[in-house]
Amino acid sequence: MWDFSIGKAFSLLIRTTPFIGFRFAIYFGITLAYIVATGGGAGIGYLIGSVLGDAETAGGSAFWGGLFGFGFVSGALYFAREYLMYIVKAGHIAVLVRLMDDQPIPEGTGQIAYASQIVKARFAEASLLFGLDQLIKGIIRTVNSTLLTISSFLPIPGLTNAMEFVTAVIRFSLTYVDEAILAYIIRTDQANSWASARDGVILYAQNYRLLLKNAVFLTIFAWILSFVIFLIVIAPVAALVSVMPGLGGFWTLIIAIITAYALKAALIDPFAMACIVQVYFQAIAGQTPSPEWVDRLNSLSAQFRELGEKAAAAMGGSSRLPISTWKG
Repeated sequence: MWDFSIGKAFSLLIRTTPFIGFRFAIYFGITLAYIVATGGGAGIGYLIGSVLGDAETAGGSAFWGGLFGFGFVSGALYFAREYLMYIVKAGHIAVLVRLMDDQPIPEGTGQIAYASQIVKARFAEASLLFGLDQLIKGIIRTVNSTLLTISSFLPIPGLTNAMEFVTAVIRFSLTYVDEAILAYIIRTDQANSWASARDGVILYAQNYRLLLKNAVFLTIFAWILSFVIFLIVIAPVAALVSVMPGLGGFWTLIIAIITAYALKAALIDPFAMACIVQVYFQAIAGQTPSPEWVDRLNSLSAQFRELGEKAAAAMGGSSRLPISTWKG
């Protein structure tokens, strides 16, 4: 069913406990910010509505106040998403790669500080990593959607709906696949991250069946656990929300979803990440990027061609051309 070691994944998580704690602190802070901003906004709206009108007016004002607070935090997170990816996602991957290769963290250096050094060495700015990650996701999305088009030629009743569900699950699984490629970029330690990313994408394409199967399994597993967490946290969230004027009902559901998602990001996603990176490294062991797949990817994806152009531009006129600069 899967091609990774659960025991090894848990072992890696235990060995990266400082980073797990760091992730938990960040996502707990985000959840708390949502609760405070939404509850505070609702409270202010409720007070204003109480002054200006009756209970119905106060309730309506509380809703809009809560919505304003919720939107404010969501907007702040939207602008911080590049930095969060830089310090949380890429940083944890950097530590996992080191430990997977049986290389201890340098003496006297904490995991988070070490991860920061590695990520900054590979990606000078958060925006560079974010842009590269978006390119990788776009390429993988194109490759995966192309592989699923066979369903349109098979006149099997109900297959279209089934394929739509599968496509949706695969779309969610992209986050785990792109983490494996980021791990490859960090592990290969090339000066040209664009070229390393291109090689990593090609190697994914060469092994897409194995990797996609595991990514989909991990996605389903992660969301089932997330739903269980949601069922566990909804009662305490409801109790917390009940003491805030103007909140309840709709906002209870929203804050419970945010809490469950935060716990998923802090605890479940690192496990899935450790698993998919295992599978990826095992699959590509001893392989080199295939020129045939370069041709196929060039024909399928404009974003892959863009990645190749960026890789070539970053070579700076060097006469030594790695495979990631081959013209497909």
